[in-house]
This record gives sequence, C-alpha cells and structure tokens, in this order.
Amino acid sequence: MDQSAERRIVAPGSVLLKRGSSPAWAMYIESGRVALGVMEGDAMEHQLGEVEGPFWLEATAAVLNLPSAVDAVAEGEVVMRRIALPKFRQSLAAMPVAARTVLQDVATAHRRQTELAVSRLAKDAEARCAEWLLRHAKPGEKGCQSVLLQQRKRLIAAQLGIAPETLSRVLRHLRERSLISGTGRVLNLLDPGGLRMLAGV
Repeated sequence: MDQSAERRIVAPGSVLLKRGSSPAWAMYIESGRVALGVMEGDAMEHQLGEVEGPFWLEATAAVLNLPSAVDAVAEGEVVMRRIALPKFRQSLAAMPVAARTVLQDVATAHRRQTELAVSRLAKDAEARCAEWLLRHAKPGEKGCQSVLLQQRKRLIAAQLGIAPETLSRVLRHLRERSLISGTGRVLNLLDPGGLRMLAGV
C-alpha cells in the first residue's frame, strides 16, 4: 500500500460508495467494518454482506474503470487511505502484462458475480429476466436483437435465482406485453427500450 496516499478517518454511518457512481478515488480500508449492499434512501435496504479491513473497497470497479456495483456504508469508525483513480490506474499499467491480464480477468468474473447478487437482491423476477435478455442479446434478422437460448431453461432460471416455472411465466408475460417474441430457442427483443425500463438499466 502506498503510504503517501491520503489517510482519512470516517465516521460510522458514512456512505463510502454509491451504487452506479464513479468515484474519483481507489479506497483502501486499513481498519474498520463496511457493509455492502443496496440502499433505499438513507438506509441499507438489502445487505450483501460486510467486509473488514485491511482490504481494497470495490477494487473491481477501479480495476475495470466502471461505476460501483454496490453501496458501501461504514458500520463503525473506518480508517482508510485513498488514491486518485488516475494514479491508481497508472500503477496498474506498470504491472507486467501477464499479471495485469490475470487481474482484469479475475476482476471481470468478480464484477459479474456482484452484479448478479445485487440483481437478485434489488430486482423482481421480471426485472432480472429483462436484464438477462438485454445482456445476452445479439443483432438478429431484420435489425431486431435476439437471444439464442444455449442453456436449458432450468439453468438460466438458476442463474436468475428463480424457479423454472417462474421463468416460463415471466417469458409468457413479456410476450403478452409485446416486449419479446418467439417460443423456441430464439427469443426476439421487440422492444429493447421497454425491457430496459423494466430492468431499471
């Protein structure tokens, strides 16, 4: 850890990260406990878990240069150091290529798992399904986006944290609302904008 990084003491209840925001800093927690999850207003509505220093806070977002996937709130007094994001990324660029590639691959896998966990906490079955369809969509015929179901529906349902029967019901509802079409292995996204509204993305 770069000891020249700015050191701060954070009061209990302080919001350290906001989901969807892009912090200007990479944050290293020296000591203290931080709750991770999804906030509604000023309260942690859905908690994914908690982490205790020493650790990097949401380093995945900093490594991939993405917005935070979770909200983070200090549960007690937290001692942290923070590094300006450009300086942090400059240090990553100085790593050997092989090490940097491994770090980015691990960060990408971790990000996907975090997004899935947050989606299960914060979104209902229809929103999760709409988000999954948008994420797996490819350009199809006549300019329409489509999703090829390469896995059995029970495996897709397991990824979404719902029962296979629930997935079938959700897909039927999406067809009835003219958001998708198709009943075989190919689903056409008739209204991607409507799906994005449903998914909240």
